[in-house]
Amino acid sequence: MKIAVIGAGIVGVCSAYELARQGHAVTVFERHGSVGEETSFANAGVVAPSYVTPWAAPGMPWKVLQHLLGRHAPVRLGWPSGADLRWMASWLKACRSANYMTNRERMQRLAFYSREQLHNTVARERLEFDRSEGYMVLLRSAKDLDLAQKNLDFLRDAGVTHKLLDPPQALAIEPALNPETPLHAAIHLPQDEVGNCRQFALLIKQQAEDMGVRFAFNTTLLPLSRHQPLSLQVKGSRTELPFDAVVVSAGVASLPLVQPLGLHLPMIAVHGYSVTAAIRNHLDAPRSGLMDERYKVSISRLGQRIRVAGSAEIGGSTQRHHPGALRTLYKVLSDWFPGGAKISDSLQIWKGARPMMPDGPPILGASGIPGVWLNVGHGSSGWALANGSAKVLCDLISGRQPDIDISGLGIDRLRR
Repeated sequence: MKIAVIGAGIVGVCSAYELARQGHAVTVFERHGSVGEETSFANAGVVAPSYVTPWAAPGMPWKVLQHLLGRHAPVRLGWPSGADLRWMASWLKACRSANYMTNRERMQRLAFYSREQLHNTVARERLEFDRSEGYMVLLRSAKDLDLAQKNLDFLRDAGVTHKLLDPPQALAIEPALNPETPLHAAIHLPQDEVGNCRQFALLIKQQAEDMGVRFAFNTTLLPLSRHQPLSLQVKGSRTELPFDAVVVSAGVASLPLVQPLGLHLPMIAVHGYSVTAAIRNHLDAPRSGLMDERYKVSISRLGQRIRVAGSAEIGGSTQRHHPGALRTLYKVLSDWFPGGAKISDSLQIWKGARPMMPDGPPILGASGIPGVWLNVGHGSSGWALANGSAKVLCDLISGRQPDIDISGLGIDRLRR
């Protein structure tokens, strides 16, 4: 088929790659000048399926209220719009225990499959990019360990390889951890990893182009139309471009594109931050990926650089940085790896808009409009879910049975 993919973030470029692998003629439309220019540009880089969970969880509303008053709050509230407020109302309903367990299972089903597909692609194409194996969750106190107990129970019940470490065991795996920062325990997940999402996106773009995929950069499309046959129109042009199918994977920019189709997705931008710096001393730098559970901040080793990422900001914008959010990132990095990064030299400070659904899982599959398919709403887990989402969507478009159960991942769950 002749297929258009709208959006060249990690989800869109992986979708184009998988469609080309199955023999389709693919054109990718992207309003920026390259792949991975927005949410995929400098995310945390974490691929940890067992920690891909809905933000809508039991007790989370109370935790958010508590965090809002803290100096190093992992959650911040700007000036929410009407859409943000409606999203928060839906999010509150999704925080119920039964909803949380259902949505967590859906997300992790996709996440474990996605990691498998990532490894398959890396091996098949012999890709080399900045990545490190292993992931460690740092627990500063006994209270932090108590709060993590439910997740430990899940890891055990799900058969996920993990180990609860005492401080000396954690230091044996990550010897550069600052011994002066209190550490009560750590959870080690040796099969998880971190990797540079944008580097991977650039490599997959090259593989896709080698298979005939065409990328139309610096191209803005007009909203989609219900008129058949299916076609797209570039802003400023009267020419209609016919396609057999269209995949919408443009993050929060997808909303105005599909609105004329009667598709009102309850998706908003929840902004996150990262700071990336060159390694100062390899002996003082992390070996792989870590998460400070108290502050919900990750620290990732990406080749010769360290990236610290976190925060969840509702009602903000990518143009305006919150000083408090950046202070928290610097604090966590200084607490654990005080001499690891060149903080004063050539810092890369980034803020991105994570396209998040209120209940957690993305919307993946047919839209209900002939020829229009959706691959949106992956939130902060886009990198962890991209390869699996792309393969599932490609199988659906090609009329094949996906490798995993996709119940609860489609748009139908919004209509119940």
